Formats: sequence, structure tokens, C-alpha cells
Amino acid sequence: MSRPASIDILGRPVNRIGVIGSGQIGPDIALHFSKVFSPHGTPIIVVDISEEALRNGQKKLERKIDKGVESGAFRPQHGEAMKKNVLFSSDYGQLKGCDLVVEAATEDRDLKGKIFRQVEDLVAPEAVLCSNSSHLEPEVIFGGLSNRSRTLVVHYFFPAERNPIVEIVAGADTSSELALEMVGFYEALGKIPIRVQSRYGYALDPVFEGMFLASALLVENGVASSKEVDQVACDVLGYTVGPFTAMNLTGGNPITAVGLDNYQEKIHSWYRTPEILRRAVADETSWDVPARGEKVEVAEDIFSSVRDSLLGAFFGIVGEIVDSHISNIADMDMAVEAALDMKAPFRLMNSLGIQESLQIVERYSADNPGFPVPDCIRDQAEQGADFQIPLVLREDRDGIAYITIRRPKQLNALNQNAFDQIEEHFRAISEDDEIIGVVLSGFGIKAFVSGADVAFLAKIDSASMGEEISRGSQSSVQMIEDCPKPVICALNGLAFGGGNEIAMACNARIARSGQKVLIGQPEVNLGIIPGAGGTQRLPRWVGIEKAAELLRTGRTVSSSEAVTIGLINEEVEGDPRALRQRASEWIRAVASGEEALPCIDTRPLETPDSLPSVDLGHLSIAVDEILQKAIIEGCRLPLAEGIALEAHCFGQVCAIQDMRIGVTNFLENGPRTPAKFVNA
Repeated sequence: MSRPASIDILGRPVNRIGVIGSGQIGPDIALHFSKVFSPHGTPIIVVDISEEALRNGQKKLERKIDKGVESGAFRPQHGEAMKKNVLFSSDYGQLKGCDLVVEAATEDRDLKGKIFRQVEDLVAPEAVLCSNSSHLEPEVIFGGLSNRSRTLVVHYFFPAERNPIVEIVAGADTSSELALEMVGFYEALGKIPIRVQSRYGYALDPVFEGMFLASALLVENGVASSKEVDQVACDVLGYTVGPFTAMNLTGGNPITAVGLDNYQEKIHSWYRTPEILRRAVADETSWDVPARGEKVEVAEDIFSSVRDSLLGAFFGIVGEIVDSHISNIADMDMAVEAALDMKAPFRLMNSLGIQESLQIVERYSADNPGFPVPDCIRDQAEQGADFQIPLVLREDRDGIAYITIRRPKQLNALNQNAFDQIEEHFRAISEDDEIIGVVLSGFGIKAFVSGADVAFLAKIDSASMGEEISRGSQSSVQMIEDCPKPVICALNGLAFGGGNEIAMACNARIARSGQKVLIGQPEVNLGIIPGAGGTQRLPRWVGIEKAAELLRTGRTVSSSEAVTIGLINEEVEGDPRALRQRASEWIRAVASGEEALPCIDTRPLETPDSLPSVDLGHLSIAVDEILQKAIIEGCRLPLAEGIALEAHCFGQVCAIQDMRIGVTNFLENGPRTPAKFVNA
């Protein structure tokens, strides 16, 4: 079997990777690299001067791989290949030939500087040098190097092999091209990278450590015990484990103490190391925390005091970070939730109410000298509106608008907010004379769009509400189809339901090659039918008979079959960056007149009176009857009228019992458990 295509940085294959440090996080970084790169035959070299650290690091890596094999996360052959692919060595000479080096040594500026001066002489001039520093600015770490354009911080979070977030922090001398490329590189590795401007502590550790400070002050001031604070933090802020438990698990007391003192100088005066943390560091003690599964009872008055303090600190900390412009609302909302296992802060403020959230921060500020009230929260409260949290991102480069649907935790599933943002972006693009074309894609390597958010569908309680929601979705999709600029959909991963409906509104679709499951209209498994144009556009792209079979059975198709039936135009080798590059090349060829793009036929189709029979299996006969009506009667009409009929049929299906059964089954049992439809 041939190896998959190499993963590049700036067009250069990554053929050898170095990780420096075999302590707390280095082996986990190596594990992630080996998981991704072992199929490519790319060796991972872990270097440390301590033989004991190397032995422990190798044991840790192999133990985690073995657990992954036992759980089914890795196939046995893959697990063995991952182990063999990592070399642990005390010889820095093993780093020769590395195209990428990630340093994960102790958080000491002098040590890091010494390491990189040594590495700079070992690797090629174009090799990329990264530090997994959690706090130190790139300018501080790499200041002694002769070529700082190829350096930057890539900050992983605990545990590095599983936590999806990576902060990409460029220094003043980092090549802007490299900084952008590393975002795409880590996306191709399955991570969720966010770009952060250079500032001590970056964007997320001030949240993690600041919330620990707020928690420690509650204990130090006698408001609550550490066990009570952990419980309230889990109940109110959605922590998987509370701040004190998290500190025990990560061994973070020493580095947090250093970080908090530096924040006081580099951010604002509220930050400092509380006395109870200084004592814990000196005594090397752990915090008293709830036992696994223990529910700590907290008196109502204590709960209320702790709740308000934690919320005030949380909102104030994230608001200051946005005010500082080192990050933004969209990235902070996503990354805090994904990296720190907490509720998304700006969505939480929206749910509580912006005015109430502001008052909570103002009370915390009044009780805690030096704690600022962020301008972004004040301004939002003055507007009397919720925070707008981008789920669909636009970036313009050289006349092309790159639109990315980014809800990675939900596999980019669409809710009403996402549909609305798609419509807003395409309306703006249609009127933008600087834009020659659009590349529409999803974030990551798993999904373009996995469908509509089922929790969003579960709110539908009547035929009229169903028809209204369908029409709203159709309006957003229609804005794509009506865009006067060429639109190419770059299918970075699977496109189910509404994802395929969006893709079919584009002029053309391309996909990463070799995807065994790419496209499907699985709505019938939920007891519904497509409601964003799928019953009308799919027949016009692939023919009525094939479309009806796919729509009525919910069967998925691979990327190769999608090409064969005419649903996508071509497969592209490589990661999402290669896919977007191919789409942009096609757009430029269209703009220059060298190539043309296909256009959907909006005329009525010649349609049979009945459709060929299919094996419905467990699927609802009642839903299938409505679906057949939408296909047959809708396709006899011009496209716009057929789509309007689809919305009416979607409303009809939302009023039957099987719709409620299907949606409830999905939410309670997941997609693998067939719903028990009653055909009514």
C-alpha cells in the first residue's frame, strides 16, 4: 500500500520532526505527531539530556498508545507503528535533518534560548523552530537567534495529544506567511489552532490561572472551602473538574505562581500570587478536592457568593483579553470551551443577559482593587444587544473570499445563527467589487458540515414553525446560489444534510480524495426530509432516479462515487490547504476566461408519476410519502417554486409523530440507534 501524501509547511515536506523535552508535555506532543505522521513514515525524535526523563517519557507514550489500542482509538497495527516511529535520545545530533522542531523544556527563558541557539546550528536554514512555551513571548525566547523569521510559539494544552486547541503566537520578526501557514498546518493535523498576538501568557492561560486566583481568593478570604469552590465552578461555569482539581491533575502550582506574579506587571494589578498558593508551592502539597464522583453540598448563601465571584472574574478576564486585541470574541468563545472545559464565556453572557453580566463584573471590580471592567462588555450593554459570535468566518486574500464554517465541537453543524451568518456574508460578497470569487469550506479535516444541529430541529413544535424554519434556511442557501461571483465548495470532510444542501448551491464542488464517506442526506433517519433545497437541487445535479434513491434511503456516498454520479467535480490530493488552493486556482481561471463553471438547471424536470421502489428498512413510510411528494411534484416546477413546495412539505413532516420520535431518539441515543417509527 502506498503512503499518503506528505504534509507540507510552505510547500516543503515535513520528513523529520524533533521534540525537545521528555518531561510533562513533550512525550504527549510526540504522541500526537506520531499518530498523524506514522502513516507517512515521518520519524519523531524526542531529545532530552536526562536519561531518566527519556525512559519515563517513553513509558508514558507507550502506555497511552496501549490504552488507545484497548479502547479502540487506535488499530493494533497503527499503535505499533506509532511506537516504532518515535526515537527517544539524549543525542542532540539526532535533530539534524529535522524540518520542524518543537521545544517543550522547562519554562525558563535562558534555558530555551540556549536550546534554540544549539538547534539553529543543527537544522537547515528553512527548518521551522517552535516553542511550546505557555507564557514567554516569542521575542524573549528567540531573541538570540540569527534568523527569527522561521520561529514562533505553538502552545499546546493538557493533555497535548487530545486537547484540540493550539495557540499560534508569532513574534515581531516571524514571517507573516509562516504564521498563517502554521494555522493551516495544525488544522491539517486535526487540531484547532487560534492565532494570538504576542503578550506574556497569551490568551488562554490568563483565563485558567486567573480563574484559579479568583478561586484561591475565595478560600483565602474564608468565603468557601476548596471543595465547595470546585463544586460551584462545575455547576456554574461547566468545568469538567474544578479549578483546584485541575491544578492537582496538571501539577500546575509552580508555573501558575510564577505566571500570576508576572501578569501583575504585564497585564494589570489584580493579578498576583495568593498566599495559599505560595505555601502550597513551598510545601509541595496538593489541594483538598472532591473525590471522583463526589457531590459536595454547598449552602445556598455560600453558593451565591462563590457563583457571583467566579462569574465576575470569568467575564472580566475574557473581556480584558478581547479589549487587548490579542484575540477576539469568536476565538475566545470557542477556545475557552474546547481547551479549558468551561462554558463559552460570551455565549454565557448572552444567556444571562448582557446588562446583568456587566453588573456582575462591576460588583467584582468594586470588591477587588485593580480588576478592570472591560470596555467590550460596557459597550455591548450600552447597545442593548447580545454579543455577535462569528460561527462563519470570512478572510479575503488576493481578491478571493474564503468563507469557513467553524463549529468544530459540533462538526460544523448548522444552527439558525450559522445560516444567518452565511446569508450575511454572501450578501456582502455579492456587492463587493474587490472580490472575484468565493471558496466555501468547513473547518478541520472531519466535516464540511455534518448537517443541521439536531437540538435546533428539536425546537420545532408545529407544521407552521417547520415551514418557517425551512424557508429561512432556504433563503440563506439561495443567497449562495444567487451570488454573481463564482463559488466553489471545498469539501474538506463529510457533508450531510444541510451541508450537502449548501454545497449543491455552489457552482462547483471539489473534495479531498479517498473519503469513504463524503456526502449524504440522512434526514429520513431523523423522521424528517431535507428542508434547505435538497429535494430539488440533488435531482438537478445527479438525475431524479439516483437522487430519489439517496434521499429516500439516507445512503451515503464516497468521494469517488460522488464524482461518478456528478455530485462533485473532482477529487484533490492533500489536506484542506491543498483543497482550498485548487479551488482558488479554478476561480482565477474562471475570472481570466480560461475555464467555465457548471450552472444548475432551474427549469422543470421531466418527472415520472412514481419513483422506483427502495428498501426502506426501519424508516418511516409516512415520512417517505411526504418526501416522494416533494420530489415528484417539486421537480415538475421551476426550481424556485419547487423549493417553496419543499418548505411546505417540510412543515407537514414536522407535524407527524415520526418526526418527534426520530429527533428524540437521536438526542437520547445517538445516530447509531435506529428510531422505532410508527409510520404516522
